[in-house]
Amino acid sequence: MKQSSLVIASRIGHYIDDFNDICGRAIAWLTLGMVLTQFTVVILRYVFGVGWIAMQESILFMHALVFMLGAAYTLRHEGHVRVDIFYRRLSRRGRALVDVLGTLLLLLPVCVYIFSSSWDYVTDSWQLFEGSREAGGLPGVFLLKTSILLMAGLLSLQGLSMLLKNLLIILGSEETTDA
Repeated sequence: MKQSSLVIASRIGHYIDDFNDICGRAIAWLTLGMVLTQFTVVILRYVFGVGWIAMQESILFMHALVFMLGAAYTLRHEGHVRVDIFYRRLSRRGRALVDVLGTLLLLLPVCVYIFSSSWDYVTDSWQLFEGSREAGGLPGVFLLKTSILLMAGLLSLQGLSMLLKNLLIILGSEETTDA
């Protein structure tokens, strides 16, 4: 592989990482929103005897978005559970090879499966502009369901970044420092 191709691959990986960092940091603010909304729901219910379905559903929406859209950020920062009985004993290239195989054989196929199997589910929801089944609930269920596709897309992008960086390690490029 030419040196310029290695540099381009490294830059692409860093751009993807930066994008997922921005998405992850932005979506992390929803956790504060969840806490404040839940606190408000409890105060309104038990102090004032008032409750709104939409407010309660918004907590579920925020939780789903944090989980779905934060998955790629978590993967980028190696926050997912990993059983590394053998992995930690491997050389840097050995770990890179395991990561390449895991990305190609597990992560990317699962993302493709999630995306393809969810497509009709999400598009059907969009055709109906699906809203909550509860009276007084949130109208944007179709938007929430779209997060399934976004999750698969963001995880695929992060998988591509991991793939590029690990291939650079295997090829012995010095352009592999993580920003």
